[in-house]
Amino acid sequence: MKVTSFIPAILWFIVSVVLLTLPGKDLPHEDLFDIPYFDKYIHFTMFLMLTALFCYPFINLTTDNFTIKSWFVRITILVIVYGILMEFVQKFMSVGRSFDLVDIVFDALGSVAGWAIISWIYVKKIGPNRNRGRNQN
Repeated sequence: MKVTSFIPAILWFIVSVVLLTLPGKDLPHEDLFDIPYFDKYIHFTMFLMLTALFCYPFINLTTDNFTIKSWFVRITILVIVYGILMEFVQKFMSVGRSFDLVDIVFDALGSVAGWAIISWIYVKKIGPNRNRGRNQN
């Protein structure tokens, strides 16, 4: 697998770090953003995309299903941990930002949704080879 396959994921990771560490005063304050819980939708979408983009390169591996699916799970867990860590960064290192447990919930929900979507895409891609597994001869 080529490192270049991860360029979209790495770029999105950088965007997420910037967005999650912007000082509170620098966040946009437009009428569009006055939608109730709009920031939770943003968290959900950011983490869905992050998980899906990091998992996507594994879809084309020619290894067994178990290995690929285990990578999907590892990535999902790492993205959730990243979301938790970023809440602590916001609390202790970002001006005008705070720790929000509900943000962590939406980060995790988004990451799990990304895992579910990428898993669905993977199952559709392998089609009739669905029985490809680690215990086959």
